[in-house]
Amino acid sequence: MEAANKRINPKHWKLWLFGGIVLLIASINVLVGVFLGWDAAAIPWNFISDQILGMKWLSALIWKLIIAIGGRFEDGTWQYQVESSVQFFVYDFIKIGILLCLLIFLISYIQSYFPPERTKRILGKFHGIGANIIGALLGTVTPFCSCSSIPIFIGFTRAGLSSGVTFSFLISSPLVDLGSLMLLVGFFGWPIAIAYVLVGLVLAVIGGAIIEKTGLGKNVEDFVLKGQSMVDIDTPNLTQKDRLMYSRDQMWQTYKKVFWFIVVGVAIGCLIHNAIPAEWVENLLGSNTWYGVPLATIIGVPMYADIFGTLPIAEALYAKGAGLGTILSFMMSVTALSLPSLIMLRKAVKPKLLASFIVIVTIGIVIIGYLFNAVGYLFI
Repeated sequence: MEAANKRINPKHWKLWLFGGIVLLIASINVLVGVFLGWDAAAIPWNFISDQILGMKWLSALIWKLIIAIGGRFEDGTWQYQVESSVQFFVYDFIKIGILLCLLIFLISYIQSYFPPERTKRILGKFHGIGANIIGALLGTVTPFCSCSSIPIFIGFTRAGLSSGVTFSFLISSPLVDLGSLMLLVGFFGWPIAIAYVLVGLVLAVIGGAIIEKTGLGKNVEDFVLKGQSMVDIDTPNLTQKDRLMYSRDQMWQTYKKVFWFIVVGVAIGCLIHNAIPAEWVENLLGSNTWYGVPLATIIGVPMYADIFGTLPIAEALYAKGAGLGTILSFMMSVTALSLPSLIMLRKAVKPKLLASFIVIVTIGIVIIGYLFNAVGYLFI
């Protein structure tokens, strides 16, 4: 009994409790699937996807309010198009805002347990491909855009972590954070959301491994290797109140930072959804169009947005017939290869490493795009 108590740190009882609850829910769900059928097992997950994260009840409510105010018109009339545009904009803007605030608060609370110096200690325990995997996974609970990830990347490099780990973290951090997973579930459902996160992590791990094994990771600017690393500075222990206040502040700061990205993204999505014919989108970006994936990747580079501003555009393109792989390539390009973030990264790395980073990530994004265009029917 004493040995068991020693193995379980009393400080971590909440984590063990959470893990036990998750395991219990998963076990019950599997038993329901085995005895009652997998359609029955999918009911609670579909409810979470459609009504909690997808907020389809909100869409129906907004549409009823618009009809009550403006009247009901036949599909295809200009009045119907106007009402549909208003419904799309209001629904997506409110949904993204609510989910964004809730998810950032939750993720920031989790992030408060992973300050840079603790992350460094965790990463320092692993080596080889295992370290790359841990680096990519830790990127999911850190900043929400590449511009915020680059200072931490510099700190990790100064702290002596391998280039493979730091670049796996740098690729993963803006690409596959937990907030993007939940938002993707609300927009596209569980299969596509999980697939996006998995391929993003694979890209981060492989990209970091290539940069390390080829020796390209040594091509960083001299100032990066000098000076004190912020990840070597111990942070004070936070109380529960401190963590909640930190989460609140992060939520508010992030929402203010991405507010106009959301507005612009929803507006573009609204335009695509109601003004651009589906035939145009399908002919240009459909899964059967060979140039759709590289075109979407190139279009995404000049844009400076995060996953929150990109999703409404992706949703509208998907509804108009764009290929699944093409959409994923566009989203990954915007979040991982945006021009402003590359300019910031250039200040920290030499041209050879920057060019290699762009080539490796771009090739990975294009391969992922073509792969999902080929097997996209499995997720629909």
